[in-house]
Amino acid sequence: MIINKKGISALLLGVGLLWQTETANAQRQMEYLDRGVVAVQDEEGKVFVGWRMLGTDPQNIAFNLYRSADGKKAKKINKAPLTSSTSFRDTEADPKKNNTYFIKPVLNGKEQEASETAEVWQQNYLTIPMQTPEGYTPNDASVGDLDGDGDYEIIVHMTGRGRDTSHKGFTDEPIFHAYTMEGELLWTINLGKNIREGAHYTQFIVIDMDGDGKAEFATKTADGTVDGKGNVIGDAGKDWRNKDGYILEGPEYFTVFSGETGEALATADYIPGRGDLCGWGGVGGNGGNDCDGNRADRFLAGAAYLDGKLPSVLMARGYYGRSVIAAWDYRDGKLSSRWVFDSENRQNPFSGQGNHGLSINDVDGDGKDEIVYGSMAVDHDGTGLFSTGLRHGDALHVSQLDPNNPDQLAWGIHENETNETGPGVALFNARTGDIIWRGEEGKDVGRGLAADIDPRNPGAEMWWNGRGGLHNVKGERLGKNPRSANFAIWWDGDLLREILDRNFIDKWDYEKEEQVRLFTAEGAVSNNGSKANPALSADLFGDWREEVIFRTEDNKALRIYTTTIPTEHRFYTLMHNPQYRMSIAWQNVGYNQPPHTSYFLGHGMEKPPMPDIKVVNPREQQKKVKQ
Repeated sequence: MIINKKGISALLLGVGLLWQTETANAQRQMEYLDRGVVAVQDEEGKVFVGWRMLGTDPQNIAFNLYRSADGKKAKKINKAPLTSSTSFRDTEADPKKNNTYFIKPVLNGKEQEASETAEVWQQNYLTIPMQTPEGYTPNDASVGDLDGDGDYEIIVHMTGRGRDTSHKGFTDEPIFHAYTMEGELLWTINLGKNIREGAHYTQFIVIDMDGDGKAEFATKTADGTVDGKGNVIGDAGKDWRNKDGYILEGPEYFTVFSGETGEALATADYIPGRGDLCGWGGVGGNGGNDCDGNRADRFLAGAAYLDGKLPSVLMARGYYGRSVIAAWDYRDGKLSSRWVFDSENRQNPFSGQGNHGLSINDVDGDGKDEIVYGSMAVDHDGTGLFSTGLRHGDALHVSQLDPNNPDQLAWGIHENETNETGPGVALFNARTGDIIWRGEEGKDVGRGLAADIDPRNPGAEMWWNGRGGLHNVKGERLGKNPRSANFAIWWDGDLLREILDRNFIDKWDYEKEEQVRLFTAEGAVSNNGSKANPALSADLFGDWREEVIFRTEDNKALRIYTTTIPTEHRFYTLMHNPQYRMSIAWQNVGYNQPPHTSYFLGHGMEKPPMPDIKVVNPREQQKKVKQ
């Protein structure tokens, strides 16, 4: 039975400080980005050049591409302004010369200001050297414009010895580094011994919370956390670990740090506190009371445009039983609680529905984001939107998976091995919670994907671990499924999505029903053991296709790999699609999942509408202040 928002106001509990109502047409502020020009020498010695079309560009924008050889005057290399793509394969460049490239936008026949200049990569990846602490490994990463210059910096979670919440033992202290793309270490934040290391514990978000054009870093902190300036949060002398390595006592904090310096800007008590440790246990067979903190210390995080203007950060606790989501705003140098959603107890229909991740989506089209929290959803105002009752799961994908349906759909992978009536996989409407189809009853299905990989079938295809087959949005079996159900990436030149798993990218041959290898990141490895996810996959520069970041085998560097395959398709950068950008912010959370756009991006798609966004260039703002 689906429980939705209508007629259940008595059940929609735990809504704290609801303040500040805005119109549904609020314009979202997003990052100011430069053109992200990238030039790469391909396997044939030719140079592939890609650049960004921005979400604020007019539809009639065109581009001219310029090449400079050995520092000489640059020459335009395209005959007519480029309008069909934001990539170009230069077949006439002399590989013996030092070539650089830049672009000039063209509006109404007039060239605009030149972009930044890009040097040519000699291989299809950029190496970022790491100052990895001894005994640590570069793990999950995120990106943000930390200094407001229009390009991204990278924030890396350095992990040492970690423990699952269900396992006893001490862990190493979680450490975060921020680097420029050139490998300059900007700051180090050490969360200290009172924050346990592990996939369920250490969630972090990088996003511009206050709209100044520079991203902040936000995470859970505790006594002994040391910020990027060497300042200590709380009592440095306290050690709250018990004999089993669990941290079940002591203060818990939420801190917003400067992305530029790593300095702690504001700290508040973490919401929610631990409360009754036995009260976070499972519902419907998903675990017991776990009074040792196993269920109480399952955390999630995200960022969402709850007011339609600026992102709020979400810090969540619990998903097997009690689930709490706390929304935080950082504005004008002050940290404040926007609202708190609390399912409170196991009898509530919103209990036990959480996942090992979440998704942020404007599911009702009001210009403000909702939180799809596994098998339930919470509205932008902190009230419960619906609960499907399908319970806990491991993977979640939300997008307009069906181009013939205006609503976004949610594809969930569930754990229901102890409940014969529960599905292992299900597709439901992300606006209403209505279940479209379900399968694998009474099974624990660990992984699954939703992506358009077969052009013969409208919309995305769905599949999961094992031999369940490839299915369409109606639940009809199409044939054999790919063996990989981990990550997805837009990599080659068509509109179908490719399969990303471990350190390789495959194309699905829908006629032979087999994976075909496109690319292997030799000398690089994935993260998190059998989860085998990249450090990050996102549209970081170049055209709309995605880059992927892996760590090197020796743990001394990250590599950002980019495609060199030409494309005939032109879209604004995916990072200016608000839903996609929020999914990059939460990609590192829990069991990492690939990002999705708010619109259907696939074979036969309609042209996506330009986003209703605005950007603030911090450096231009500073110039105005000085004048």
